[in-house]
Amino acid sequence: MRRIPLIGGTVMCAAVALSLSACGGDDGGGSAGGTGAAALEGRGPITFVTGKDRSGNLQKQVDAWNAQHAKEQVRVIELPDEPNDQRQQMIQNATTRSDAYSVLNLDVVWTAEFTANRWLAELPKDKIDLSRMLPATITTGQYRDRLYAVPSTSDAGMLYYREDLLKKAGISAPPKTYDEMWDACEKVRKLPGAKDIDCFFTEVNKTESMTISAVEAIGGAGGAIIGADGKPALNTPQARQGVEFLVNAKKEHMPKEAVTLDTEGGRRYFQSGRLVFQRQWPYQYALANQKDGSSKVAGKFAVAPLPGPAGPGVANLGGHNLAISAFAKNKATSLDFVRYLTGEQSQRANLLATSQAPTVAALYDDPEMVKKFPYLPVLKQAIANARPRPVAVKYGDVTAAIQGEMYDAVTGKKPVDQALTDLQAKLAPLTAQ
Repeated sequence: MRRIPLIGGTVMCAAVALSLSACGGDDGGGSAGGTGAAALEGRGPITFVTGKDRSGNLQKQVDAWNAQHAKEQVRVIELPDEPNDQRQQMIQNATTRSDAYSVLNLDVVWTAEFTANRWLAELPKDKIDLSRMLPATITTGQYRDRLYAVPSTSDAGMLYYREDLLKKAGISAPPKTYDEMWDACEKVRKLPGAKDIDCFFTEVNKTESMTISAVEAIGGAGGAIIGADGKPALNTPQARQGVEFLVNAKKEHMPKEAVTLDTEGGRRYFQSGRLVFQRQWPYQYALANQKDGSSKVAGKFAVAPLPGPAGPGVANLGGHNLAISAFAKNKATSLDFVRYLTGEQSQRANLLATSQAPTVAALYDDPEMVKKFPYLPVLKQAIANARPRPVAVKYGDVTAAIQGEMYDAVTGKKPVDQALTDLQAKLAPLTAQ
């Protein structure tokens, strides 16, 4: 996801804890979690809780809102860069039933967890126009066929590559397979002054990014972490092939400091000119093309679909949705602000300022947008075919298990087969219905 560098035990109902089991399911009256849509009342000041906005565009949009809403001012509360830290702080606020947070900028994979724990207000579908949004993004805001979050930005991983170096090496098109990518690197390294350039980078640090890398690697091999039946599916040749790709890529083709690089670290590494290929989110495009001296690769790179073992790979479906805290005071104002930020005008402005993926479908086909962001057709297709991370009420425990076992495999602490066996065992009780 791109999780914004706005760009990552059991909960007891009355206790302040950072756990993930739901405090209740269906209450018998039809509520699937959260509070009812009819409860969206109250007008006045609100807060918008989000990851860090490094573009400055978010504050501009908030300032524009505030200029028109003197009695309904919005204050931005920025959380840390790392998605795990963002989620933790939001859970801390929710478990105390605090009204300090009004509108939440949620990673798309948190919907089930936050809704099942009744931390979100249900949203009225008749007051939100979802018809213009990419279908894949709409489902990320739903839980048991009810709406709890509105798609704000989408995301899917793409392959950034040094187009200038490939051309110099006589390569006319980006790779579609892993082997083609490794071969391209070898040719690039034979160029004058390029023998020490690193080949490839995808995040393999022990954070949410590891889960994303695992979803893409295993999915690209034709497997899945969680099968269609909702049960872990890691005892397959496809899962093994996917994890082996990450292990071998880290060992043979990535920078030595790969396990210490997060999303922003990877961006800076690519912009320094030290990478041929990088798996990265759309937000990097605008930053890497800055002509202010911050990027050594401005105008020298392009993007393509992720490669796979035998053809095009699989991207993870990322992005962010806007939701309303069940404990917010001014929910009517919060709903209006959600509609404002997710509207086509705001999304267009955000795309222009940040290159983050919009959720409004028309923007991907807009000639002006495509001219400025040539990757949009690639990204639209990637989103349509993307794989989500595991959807689970106990998502925090699920992703922690994935991160830990995959990290142990990638760093050589465990053989691949042992890591997969251990992960299968850990996920079984966490995904049990």
